[in-house]
Amino acid sequence: MKTAECVFPGHPDKICDQISDAILDECLKQDPTARVAIEVMGGHGIITITGELTTNAYVDMRKVAQKVYKGLGYHDKIGVQTNVVSQSPEISQGVDTGGAGDQGIMVGYATRATKTMMPLEYELARKLAKEVSEMDGYGPDGKCQVTLDGDKIKTVILSVQTKNKPIPKGEIEKILGRKCGDYFFNPTGKFEIGGFEADTGLTGRKLAVDNYGPQIPVGGGCFSGKDPSKVDRSAAYMARYLAKWFLGENPNVGEALVKIAYSIGVAEPVMVTVNGRQADNLPFDLTPAGIIGFLNLRQPGYQETARLGHFGDNRFSWEQAAKPAKSSSRQKIDYQIH
Repeated sequence: MKTAECVFPGHPDKICDQISDAILDECLKQDPTARVAIEVMGGHGIITITGELTTNAYVDMRKVAQKVYKGLGYHDKIGVQTNVVSQSPEISQGVDTGGAGDQGIMVGYATRATKTMMPLEYELARKLAKEVSEMDGYGPDGKCQVTLDGDKIKTVILSVQTKNKPIPKGEIEKILGRKCGDYFFNPTGKFEIGGFEADTGLTGRKLAVDNYGPQIPVGGGCFSGKDPSKVDRSAAYMARYLAKWFLGENPNVGEALVKIAYSIGVAEPVMVTVNGRQADNLPFDLTPAGIIGFLNLRQPGYQETARLGHFGDNRFSWEQAAKPAKSSSRQKIDYQIH
């Protein structure tokens, strides 16, 4: 059996993710080379923004935070406090020369089990969260969980902020396109108070939701609020691209798990593996600069990634039809995994 969950865009942790990425977007609109590492915590009337920012851009962070919060459907008054400094010169000296912004192991995954090449349990949970969060009178806060026994749905759990009547099981089955076993709607009996009024939120706390669900290992840190010089973000996107590309090159393989490891301040990865085996001579530039250029990661638009997961959405460049980089500097191309 496999289980995955998804949270609504109005969930407290997702509010923080979206504020972090909205600030990043505003920086990139004015300064594509901005160094951004923004963390947000919210709860009980106060949003706190902290982190590092090195840029020529001017961003009214309080205004951005309040716009995101109200745009998600919340109407209570919210205060915003900030404590943001510039990037440490000891970190920037390594990034300035093209090195990775941190050490870490980034993971990418793809499977033939679904059209989006995402795990089935994950896709079902995300579909349910997306559809219910867009219904009038349900949300903005909420989360759902789907348990599979093979390809059959054993259990669905839906907790959603609402004063409306429960959503019937038949409607859930219609959304998911298949029959369900057990179905629990707001199991505590009542869920009318949500968002920061009910709970605290924090950037990067929904890592499994942002990635591939709990069946696939999580590599580096979170994505949101980080510019693409941070390999936590850019290399994770490239790892997903490589996983999809590898399946395209190997039609008899059912899934691909890619891992890329970096050292802070060093451009080339120290490890690249596919399905546990070392991958040599891949036709891609896997330096931070190479990834940023190949996937066009200096463009704003990251706030949307923070809503319902970073993978499986064809609007994102790392989800486009995977093919080798035309200008790859690697002369010897070996598609076999050793």
